[in-house]
Amino acid sequence: MPVESQALTLLRDEHTLRVRQVKEWGEILTGFEGRNRYEVVGDDGRTLFFAGEVGSGLGLFLLRGFLKAKRPFTMELKSGRGETLLRLRRPWRFWLSRLEVEDGEGRHLGAIQQRFRFFTRAYDVLGPNDEALAHLSGPFFRPWTFNVEQQGREVGTIAKKWSGFGKELFTDADNFGVRFDGLHDPHVRTLVVAATFLIDFVHFEDRRGGND
Repeated sequence: MPVESQALTLLRDEHTLRVRQVKEWGEILTGFEGRNRYEVVGDDGRTLFFAGEVGSGLGLFLLRGFLKAKRPFTMELKSGRGETLLRLRRPWRFWLSRLEVEDGEGRHLGAIQQRFRFFTRAYDVLGPNDEALAHLSGPFFRPWTFNVEQQGREVGTIAKKWSGFGKELFTDADNFGVRFDGLHDPHVRTLVVAATFLIDFVHFEDRRGGND
């Protein structure tokens, strides 16, 4: 890419992120009302992105009601000033989900592709030409954790954060932690953050009934 996008710049120096599903925001994001909405917070507690599904009308309502976690969606990640920094598009697929990722200018950054595995949950992190940049692996006995791997080495994790089993089981506010350990490329970091949203839809959406 000739010019590094603002989203990549924001993620360059972060070590850990918190991705939190939220119910209420200020007026900047009232357009996301009734859809999945998130806040992405950096190491110092500063909000890096607001994220939410976009679209409206009966079609979106029907998609949520009938397809639930399998529904296609477009999600935008915005700055505090309302600028769109990333756009995530999930086309409808009956099996093995895919997420296309582009920056706010519409430039294709890559994709997240779910892979079939018998005993683990697996995704490939793909670059602009579908080249493999990293892999995500969810161990069978750790259902809330996905390891980020490059060349067989763990360089980060995406983990669903529970503040208490009983409490989290009956609330629709979900928290994920994203940790980078040796993953320095902001391009790959951006795609890993995008993967967090797909993981939430595929593996956790139906657990909360698909409603905010």
